[in-house]
Amino acid sequence: MSGTPTLDHRLIFPDARKANRDGLVAVGGDLSVERLLLAYRSGIFPWTVDPITWWSPNPRGIFNLDDVHVPRSLRRVLRDPPFEVTIDRAFRQVMSGCAKSAPGRGDSTWISPEFLDAYTRLHEAGHGHSVECWADGNLVGGIYGVAVGGLFAGESMFHTASNASKIALHTLIDHLRRREFALFDIQMVTDATEPFGAIGIPRDDYLPLLANAVAKRVSFK
Repeated sequence: MSGTPTLDHRLIFPDARKANRDGLVAVGGDLSVERLLLAYRSGIFPWTVDPITWWSPNPRGIFNLDDVHVPRSLRRVLRDPPFEVTIDRAFRQVMSGCAKSAPGRGDSTWISPEFLDAYTRLHEAGHGHSVECWADGNLVGGIYGVAVGGLFAGESMFHTASNASKIALHTLIDHLRRREFALFDIQMVTDATEPFGAIGIPRDDYLPLLANAVAKRVSFK
């Protein structure tokens, strides 16, 4: 991290274009609601807490909401969905489920207790949202993320029952379309998101899309 800018108490970030080759933008600061919202508006997100690190990867993973695919295997499941699907009923529980399944560095998850608390505050402030899948009253899958204007930044998803995270993702995509969101950011394309049509675009292409999205006046609910 030598040469990486260090944040202090001021609410300011370096330009995301100044990220290093790995995508690291800055170190330090805090996980306050105000700083997190500024980060997402700037194309930046946190990844660790000891120290707090801020990232803007290149390329950037997104969904084009006008060009999302539904995998054939999921279409069959959607004809008779096996789960009750809800929105914002169990935000922290979804985060906890993701923490148990999300890989980290070494043996720990990146979704630390500090992240749980910080994003729960975002949820309480109206910016953190989740989609949940339930079976027999038990949470078996879900996805969560952050809404800022017309941006939805997906953070993580999990499942303990087959297809639960896929159905949660499909539900979220449909919801964002109906609410006229402009950008669904997923940070990086993964094996779970690629079948739905996730793509990676250069950071220089992502940032103008982001600026247009966060300026849009839409509501998640």
